[in-house]
Order: sequence, then structure tokens, then C-alpha cells
Amino acid sequence: MLRGVLTVGGWTMASRILGFARDMMIAALLGAGPVADAFFVALKLPNLFRRLFGEGAFNAAFVPAFSGMLATEGPDAARRFAVEAFSVMTFWLGALTILGELFMPQMMAVLAPGFQATPEKFALAVELSRITFPYLILICLAALLSGVLNGLDRFTAAAASYLLFNAISIAAMIWLTPYVPTVGHALSWGVTASGVVQLALLMWATSRAGMPMRIPRPRLTPQMRVLLRRMAPGLVGAGVTQLNLAVDVIIASLLPAGTVSLLYYADRVNQLPLGVIGTAVGTAMLPLLSRQVRAGEATAARGTLNRALEYALFLTLPAAMALAVAAYPIMWVLFGRGAFDAESARLSSQALAAYALGLPAFVVVKVLAPGFFARGDTSTPVKIGVCAVALNLALNLAFMVPLRHVGPALATSLAAIFNVGWLAVALHRRGHLQLDPQIRRRLPRMVLAAVAMAAVLYFADGPLFAAAQAGRGLKWAALALLVTLGFAAYAIAGQLSGAFDVRDLGRLLPGRLRRVRP
Repeated sequence: MLRGVLTVGGWTMASRILGFARDMMIAALLGAGPVADAFFVALKLPNLFRRLFGEGAFNAAFVPAFSGMLATEGPDAARRFAVEAFSVMTFWLGALTILGELFMPQMMAVLAPGFQATPEKFALAVELSRITFPYLILICLAALLSGVLNGLDRFTAAAASYLLFNAISIAAMIWLTPYVPTVGHALSWGVTASGVVQLALLMWATSRAGMPMRIPRPRLTPQMRVLLRRMAPGLVGAGVTQLNLAVDVIIASLLPAGTVSLLYYADRVNQLPLGVIGTAVGTAMLPLLSRQVRAGEATAARGTLNRALEYALFLTLPAAMALAVAAYPIMWVLFGRGAFDAESARLSSQALAAYALGLPAFVVVKVLAPGFFARGDTSTPVKIGVCAVALNLALNLAFMVPLRHVGPALATSLAAIFNVGWLAVALHRRGHLQLDPQIRRRLPRMVLAAVAMAAVLYFADGPLFAAAQAGRGLKWAALALLVTLGFAAYAIAGQLSGAFDVRDLGRLLPGRLRRVRP
């Protein structure tokens, strides 16, 4: 599992870094203005469906079934199952895409009701959403192919494909902008073009892996009926975080202009550890856990869940502390140029600190949810997810006036904490989650090491960035030094407290490189 975590995490990190380059360009060109708000809502819509239908509900139902079939019935049966799923998904998502294009104004009235107060902004959001919406079918089919590759323990192509989204978006901003009305139009066309390229790459990768895909006439075979039944509750359960973020957009559209953009930039920074750690651990764990459950290896399955939690929290706890303590310098250094001024950075950093509060919960949800999915249970997460979404909506309504742009972020974090707590209790009561002595010993020490790191960052932040004001280029050096201090403080505190052994990590990574090099 750790090899998969490192592979997915490495490629995801590269994609996130390139994504920051893209977002820095967007911030410089659009800032937190109306075009930025319209584009981010247009991007949110297909991404919401992608994470619900593609990465969320579909993977939760498909990967365990595919992995189990591969282990028990062989690759031929698994390939037939994948082809049937590919055909059904193509037909279903194609119909959904057509309906979305036809009824986009009505969908936009639900997702961003506040935009209707400014007709020009609403019309722009509808136009950009119609350009980006075909990305839905393209990326959901790409997610299916990624599930096939993950089930085969081939993580590289699926993880690397996300680099293409950011690369093509940057290219569109540079070369397409002069030929379209706004930068938002160029970005929207880049989104759809990236979906075409990602799908083509993964079609090639599955073919090389011995699982070529085709599109026969869709048939609801017994296996497909089981798959769809398991997907249905997972549409909410696996995508509860995305539904909470959608609620954030709805509330943000009712707040002053620019709030959608402020939350987007904050969430992008928060998504770096969430994507790198949470997605990597969850993606690598689900096929392994599914095989262990299918083989009746209950002890091994509990061990897998414990190690996944340990890997996730080892990195997530310091990341959350760092984002909360150093939110302003992070936002100012990354995005503070062009149309994104110091006040925008200050407001966005407040939202980032609120998102950081829930970061460990966001990540642990991705670890605990496969504990249900691997056993074919998608109904329990959906029940918990519905309650979490309801709580998020209630908190958003309570916070929107007094906390303004901070309210949606804080509400999402509190709902995530509620969600992960209930999932953990449900797994524990069923005997699937029992913390072993190693994680019980290490977890409090990880918290202590993360708090020590946060204290170092808190006292170093002011002097470093006060000195950096003397020269424009110095702020990058100050941020790099702050990050280095944080890493060093966490490593030293963790080693001294016994949260982890740095020598073990040093031995692990060269071993990984030796395995890959042949």
C-alpha cells in the first residue's frame, strides 16, 4: 500500500504545484472580481459531478467489485465487467451532459442564486458553464479508467493525468485569451480540452495494461444492477465533502462580490495536503482492503486501516497547523500580485485558517470511507453524509451574516469533523476499526510535535516577513525559509517525542527508489 501512496502522492504533488502556477496566473489576471467568480462557479459545476459520479460514488462501488473479480474470476471476467461499466457510464453521463446544457440557467439559479442580482454576471456564469460542462462526461470516464488501473495496482498514469488539466489551462490562458472575450472564456475552453486529452491518455494506458476499453450497446446486466445500486447511496456518501463545498458556493454567491473567489483561492491551498495525502492514501488503500475483505483476512484489514490512518495523520496534522498559523504569508506570497491585492490576501487567509481547522477530518474521511466501501456498504456513509450536509447548511446560515467570507469555510470544517467522528464510531462498533498499540502510542505524540512546530512558525512568521518587505523578491525566500523551519521543527519534535523515527523514513525512501529503478 505504501508504494501506491508514494506514487499517487508524488504525482498529485506535482499536479498541485503546477495547479498553483495556474491559480497564481488567474489571481494576477482576474483577482477576486466578477469574471473570476463566474469562472470558478463554472468550474465547480462539472467538478462537483465528477467527484460525485466519477471519483466518489463510482470508485466506491466499482474498484472493490473489480478488484474482487480480478482476484477470484481472473482478468477476462474483470475486463468484461469494466467494459460493461464503461458502456453504461457513457450512455448515462452523455444524457446528463445534454440535460445540463439545456437547463444550465436553471442549474445556475440553484448553485449561485446570488448572481441573479447582477444579470451580466449570471449570463456570463451560464455561458462559461456551458463551455465547461462536457468536462463532466470526459473526466468521469477517465475516472472509470483510473479505477481499472488502480485495481491492477498501476497508479502512475491515473495520477499523472491530472498534470494535463493544469498544463492545458495555463496554455489556454497564454495563447487563447487574445481570441476570446475574456480570460474566463479561455480557461473554460481549456477545461474541456484537458478532459479530452486525459481520457485519451488513460485509454492508451488501460490498453497497454491488457484492459482495452470499447463501447458496446449498454446493457443492465445483473452485475451492472448491483454496481448501480451500490453507487446510488454513494452519490452523497462518498461526495459529502463536495456537497458541503457546493453549499459554500451557494451561500458565498449571496455574500458581497468576490466572496466566491476568496473561498476558491483559500480552498486551493487547503486542497494541496488534502489531495496529496487524502487522495493518495484512499486510492492506494481501497483495492488492497477490498482484496483482504474478500479473502476473509479481518486482522490484516484492520491493520491496513491503522497504517493508513497513521500515514495520513503523520503528514496532515502538521499541514493543518502550518496553514492555520501562517495563512496570511502563504496567501500573499502565492497570489499577491496584479489584481489580487493585500486586502484580498488578508481576507482569503482568514478563510484558509477556517478550512485548515477541518483538514485532518477531510483527509481521515478519505481513509475511513473505504472501510465501508470495501465491504459493499455504501448506505452507512450516505446516512452520515446527509446529516453532515444538513449541519453544514445550518451552520452556513448561522455564520453568513456575522462571519461573512469565513462562515462557509468554518461551517464546512465543523461538518467534516462531525462526519469523520460518526464514521469512526460506526466502524468501531462493527469491529472494523480498532486502534492498535502503535497508533495509540504515536498519535498523541504527533499532535505534540505538530503543536511545537506551530509555535516555531508563529514566532518566526513576523520577523521573517517584516524583513521581506524590504525587497519584492524576498517574500519567496521568506516563505521558503518558513517552510524549512516548520519541517525541521516537526522532524526534531517528532523524533524527540517518539512520534516517528526519522531513520525509518530514511530507510524507506531509498528502498522505494531501488524497487522502482529496475
